[in-house]
Amino acid sequence: MMAIDEYKTISSVENILYKDKSSKFIGYAYPILNEFEVSTKLNDLRKIHPKATHHCYAYRLGIDKNNFRANDDGEPNGTAGKPILGQLDSFGITNCLVVVVRYFGGTKLGVSGLIEAYKETAKQTLDAATIITHRILDYYEIQCSYAQINSIYRLVQFVKGHIVNSILDNNSIFIIAIPQATTTTFETFLTEEQIQYKFVERK
Repeated sequence: MMAIDEYKTISSVENILYKDKSSKFIGYAYPILNEFEVSTKLNDLRKIHPKATHHCYAYRLGIDKNNFRANDDGEPNGTAGKPILGQLDSFGITNCLVVVVRYFGGTKLGVSGLIEAYKETAKQTLDAATIITHRILDYYEIQCSYAQINSIYRLVQFVKGHIVNSILDNNSIFIIAIPQATTTTFETFLTEEQIQYKFVERK
């Protein structure tokens, strides 16, 4: 199975307004890295809109996009969170939270009307966002002799990585970031050259 070495997320977007039969729907979208950030953003929005009728949302997290949630926040089941999540999927993005805040205008929209309103608000919100392609990198710490430094430079160039930090001495230390897809080639070379290394993190 081919490694996934990039994913798409967004820049923040706030206050996209959509109206339907006197109800106001206000869209927000945020790049996120974890569920704690979801809670923080929702709490912030509840403080900004304490009189709103609903704060409906959906998010996807992770490279494989398997961590997700859709919340209707009191709207009829499946009329809010699911259409919002559907737009996240249509745009092919992850590590993203979309919240639609609703102020009820006094006229019921019905199930189909609610689905369309939440879907359209989410769509317009994501349309206003800048789609960002995030490259997934593996970070390594490498220790080598002074005589091996040039080999490290050539290797980093070959695997299209970059040196984050370095200490050049008789026992030189590098922190190197490389695309996830080139990890096997990178580790094989280091092993063959008997260069000490350890995986640090993936982000």
